[in-house]
Amino acid sequence: MSLTVAEMLVRTLDEIGAHQVFGIVGDALNPFTDAIRRQDRVRWIGVRHEEGAALAAAGQAKLTGRLGVCCGTTGPGANHLVAGLYEARKDHAPVLAISGGVPSAKRGIDHLQEDDPVALFRDVGVYSELIASPEQAATVIHQAIAQAYGERGVAHISIPPDVFGAKVSGAVPSIATLRPRPELAPAAEDIAAMAGMIAEAQKVAVLCGFGCHGAAAELTALSDRLQAPLVHTYRGKDILPYDDPRWIGGVGLIGGRPGVDALENADLMLMLGTDYPYSEFLPRKTQVVQVDERAFALGRRTPVALGIVGSVRPALRMLLDTLPQRTDSSFLDEVNADRAEWDEMLDAKAALDRSPDKLHPQAVARAISDSAADDAIWVTDTGEVTLWAANWLRQTGRQQITGSNNNAAVGTGMGIANGTQALDPARQVILHAGDGGFTMLLGEFMTAVEHRLPVKVVVYDNSGWGLVHLEMEGAGVPPAPGAAFPNLDFAAFARACGARGFKAAKPADLPGAIAAWLAEPGPAILHALVDPDEIPAMPHIDPKQAVRFGISKIKQAIGALAGRDSA
Repeated sequence: MSLTVAEMLVRTLDEIGAHQVFGIVGDALNPFTDAIRRQDRVRWIGVRHEEGAALAAAGQAKLTGRLGVCCGTTGPGANHLVAGLYEARKDHAPVLAISGGVPSAKRGIDHLQEDDPVALFRDVGVYSELIASPEQAATVIHQAIAQAYGERGVAHISIPPDVFGAKVSGAVPSIATLRPRPELAPAAEDIAAMAGMIAEAQKVAVLCGFGCHGAAAELTALSDRLQAPLVHTYRGKDILPYDDPRWIGGVGLIGGRPGVDALENADLMLMLGTDYPYSEFLPRKTQVVQVDERAFALGRRTPVALGIVGSVRPALRMLLDTLPQRTDSSFLDEVNADRAEWDEMLDAKAALDRSPDKLHPQAVARAISDSAADDAIWVTDTGEVTLWAANWLRQTGRQQITGSNNNAAVGTGMGIANGTQALDPARQVILHAGDGGFTMLLGEFMTAVEHRLPVKVVVYDNSGWGLVHLEMEGAGVPPAPGAAFPNLDFAAFARACGARGFKAAKPADLPGAIAAWLAEPGPAILHALVDPDEIPAMPHIDPKQAVRFGISKIKQAIGALAGRDSA
């Protein structure tokens, strides 16, 4: 039986378990969207901006490791996908991006909306190809999906409408090969060398990254065997419960002092499944062993004495077979004492009774964390909101955390949350967004409303670009024009979209607003008017940086006085 290229592509997506396609319809995609309409296995989820489609697909791929799919029509429709696809590129997640093209006979003559999509997607993708003939389609579709999985990145195919609608015989070959990469066992001699270095170290600390997912049992066994603290990156935060005594906390601004100091004071750091980019928070004198599936990632963030190519779980299983039990817990006890002091500070910052008239963002993040479902999925947009959500979240170990990580793009949260929620509408998905980031792709809230995706959005409204403001103060300069801006009423916006909206402006408003917001069966927004002058907790404040903060505040005060004098 012959199929069109569009029908073959839909059938292939169904066979590999990619049952949702995010995009915006357009004439170049008509054969594809019609092929989806005529079956009931693969679902089209229409969005309000193609970047939202790419973000939704990337969000699914990052959370599950399985192929996400997005689609844009000719020219601008495909171009809009690119910004969102950097989420998949930077976080190494498999996504198939499909773009429509101008009719084959019109290429090369500056036709309406014509561009070069193959070249456009080359930086964001591991593969980019134009399907120029029906006979080429089956093998190119296979190659695209194979490279998306094999290289954990974006694969792009552009298909003109005449090719999309053309008949072909046969099917995409070797479907069984189109699946996520399996775990990679390291070389036995590398594990032996690692065990030897551990034997010579008195104090061992472990930095756990995203690559440690699935290895929670092995990590806790390693900690118990070595009496070693487990420190995590932000992408690894959800692997173990917040209150696990081995799980000390994070590093950097999305983390705290105990984690940073534990790594610095260890004789040996095991850097597992992470390519942590902020080298200034990594130890300067500690010896390092790094384990990662990607050989090219070894040693590029900090000097490494031993680099091991392999997946974390098989590496730890092999290692645990060789390690004797240690009984001296003094280093772990010392780190936990530091952690207790840090946690007391976090609790004090998040206390609802800290101020009767100011709603502190830490209180918002902590109250939502403590009210959320035991298996909730947390999506965090980028900016100052990331610091509130990450540092005051007390995860259960069953919850999952995602967002814009290595791309660190503002405005990505709503699209990622929509894709995440579409995976399981019955599971609670909570998006923490800043006011600036949420308004960037405001229309994607209507995607949630239209498709009954019950995403719960909390908007932290400090009327400005909070992290930019903080960076300016850290540099000793007053905030520049544009750092602050007026806002809409986000609760009223939710109601205008046909959803529910709630508002909290003072601590007394917060418990009731959160309870009503989380109880909503559909999408809802909580508009939290937070104190714009709040400063995040930092692991260690450089004295020079503290001086610059002071200089900035003095300049702001002088500017305010000058303004009053001239009024």
